[in-house]
Amino acid sequence: MKWEGINEFVAVAETESFTLASKNLKISTAQVSRQISALEKRLNIKLFYRTTRKVTLTQEAQLFYRHCRDVLDGLEAAEQAVTNLQSSPQGSIKLSAPVTYGEQKILPLINDFVQLYSEIEVVSDLTNNRIDLVEGGFDLAIRLGQLKDSSLIAKKLAVRSNFVCASPEYINKFGEPHSLSELKHHNCLLGTRDYWRFNEQGREKNIRVKGNIRCNSGIGLVDAALKHLGIIQLPDYYLQRHLDSGKLVTLLDNMREAPEGIWAVYPQNRYLSPKIRLLVDYLQENLQE
Repeated sequence: MKWEGINEFVAVAETESFTLASKNLKISTAQVSRQISALEKRLNIKLFYRTTRKVTLTQEAQLFYRHCRDVLDGLEAAEQAVTNLQSSPQGSIKLSAPVTYGEQKILPLINDFVQLYSEIEVVSDLTNNRIDLVEGGFDLAIRLGQLKDSSLIAKKLAVRSNFVCASPEYINKFGEPHSLSELKHHNCLLGTRDYWRFNEQGREKNIRVKGNIRCNSGIGLVDAALKHLGIIQLPDYYLQRHLDSGKLVTLLDNMREAPEGIWAVYPQNRYLSPKIRLLVDYLQENLQE
């Protein structure tokens, strides 16, 4: 009797929606509502404030939720511990990652991971949009650079560096900039921002630049630079093979901004199961290599 309504309560608390909770639990919204009502009656407290747009926890329910979450996490850990004694890791993992980084770095490692653990299913959704992990039912997401959402738990997997570079042919024709002020004399090919980031004498600095090409594709900007059309600033995973081959060369290296983190993030109230921890550790080990 004490367990009735707990799963429904936690699901509504985490999604802030009876409808989303019912979808995650694969039961009807009416069933969720009945269980919540019965739980409120049994506890003799009000659990949620409800409006047409949102469902929020009452003060009493916030305390109750923390204990319920700990209990459910402990139960899942106990079940997983027993399962691990008898079988290899298994189950489904839903992951989100940025498009280009996901295609170049994450998906190849996911494929290798699934080869090692064939009973684990990984569902990858590549998008550059900032998604709500709980609402979307994601176990974790890969995010780049500075993290803005403090409600997420983050584990650093690796780092990325931004390089300013151009083709040797462009430099031979237009010269090499040796200071940030000289960039105004060059054709700087832009992405989604109209400024580039640098570190000058230990201070972060944003410099507005201009050029005759602007697009939201790093691959497109690399192609333009390879065709000697201008200077670009992009993360290393776009550029490394072209730098290694000498088709592009780096500029203003002494003012390159500090490396940024590449993170695996997941909600604070989402239990990190052994299979997910296994994937996160695998990504960290191989991305650092």
